[in-house]
Amino acid sequence: MNAVHSFSLSLKERCGMILKGGCLCGAVQYQWQGASASASYCHCPDCRKATGGPYTVGVAVEAAGLKICSGKAKGYTKIADSGRQITREFCPECGSPLFTRAEACPGIVFIKAGSLDSPQLIKPTHQTWIEMAVPWAYLDRDLPGFEGNGPSPGEKIV
Repeated sequence: MNAVHSFSLSLKERCGMILKGGCLCGAVQYQWQGASASASYCHCPDCRKATGGPYTVGVAVEAAGLKICSGKAKGYTKIADSGRQITREFCPECGSPLFTRAEACPGIVFIKAGSLDSPQLIKPTHQTWIEMAVPWAYLDRDLPGFEGNGPSPGEKIV
């Protein structure tokens, strides 16, 4: 599974957005800087198992803008439903999920919104794999939903 995302940012954010974050124990800290980021909810079983929650919120960013400031994330790679590799990266000390990299989206890394120092900067604009959503986890019913991966990173949602 690879979650794909799209949302609009203000002119200020497009000119140089900075996101900082890290794991629960503080061993892994990161910073991302770039022109834009996008976010969505993903309800696929892989994301649920990887996060321990009913869904994940992934923030799609250009991988080139991501810098690990301290520590080193460990990765777990598996074959996704698409038949391509997907790697989930986490802190080797406390296990906090941090990033996802999908072979289907080269050059993109999905930052786990829960690992951000300021998660309020993120506003998901849609949800993916909605047919797999658990019925007890409420999300805005007006939020656009897709039965699969949804639009490509940067693609506008209408």
